[in-house]
Amino acid sequence: MSTSSAYLTVGGIGIDVIYKDIKNLHISVHPPVGRVRVAAPNRLNDQAIRLAVIQRLPWIKRQREQLQSAPRQTKRNMVSGESHYVWGQRYILDVSRTGRHGVELAGKTLWVVAPKGSDDDVRLRVLENWYRRELKRAIPSLIAKWEPVTGRQVESWTVRRMKTKWGSCSADSAHLWFNVELAKKDPRCLEYIVVHEMAHLRERGHGERFVSLMDQYLPNWRALRDELNAAPLADEEWTEAEGGA
Repeated sequence: MSTSSAYLTVGGIGIDVIYKDIKNLHISVHPPVGRVRVAAPNRLNDQAIRLAVIQRLPWIKRQREQLQSAPRQTKRNMVSGESHYVWGQRYILDVSRTGRHGVELAGKTLWVVAPKGSDDDVRLRVLENWYRRELKRAIPSLIAKWEPVTGRQVESWTVRRMKTKWGSCSADSAHLWFNVELAKKDPRCLEYIVVHEMAHLRERGHGERFVSLMDQYLPNWRALRDELNAAPLADEEWTEAEGGA
């Protein structure tokens, strides 16, 4: 059976399209975050598929809402005994030490150190700043690795907090943005986002050419995308970007 693939955006929702030697179109919504997949007959064009998805949008949105309302990690209060994630690994927080601001990993313990009398907000800032530094240390080598592969040079990049995107890029300025939350995920997920955004330096949209580039650069990118979205979610809603990563 011959197949090809594409990526469409309909009503702000990213749609994976798989063209097959089949008679009828099938729409499915997959956990954990409601990824939408369309299996379409080879004879259908993008416009016909968009129309079919639009007609099913109410059902699609209901399915996605059910999946996305699944329990999330409760708000972190920065007290000893909480679970926190670093590069995809779970650690138990310990804030019993006092001294100069710092973070240390020892075994399965995440030590967050702050001056005596510091409150939870101070300890949270210490940890968040450390996450930023971790991410900033990991990104340069990945960009250097993929620049010769993609044939595009990254002029600059920024780590920031983003509520609805894992990453983003400006093709005009070749500037990339990365969500600080990526420091909590498996390093393979960070590499997927780096490749995804660098692919956008060659192709702005998510159409057939973009999918072809991703298949060429990172054949398992779909699995990495799903792994990223299956990772434990913070108390805020962190989702895959519909127009970015």
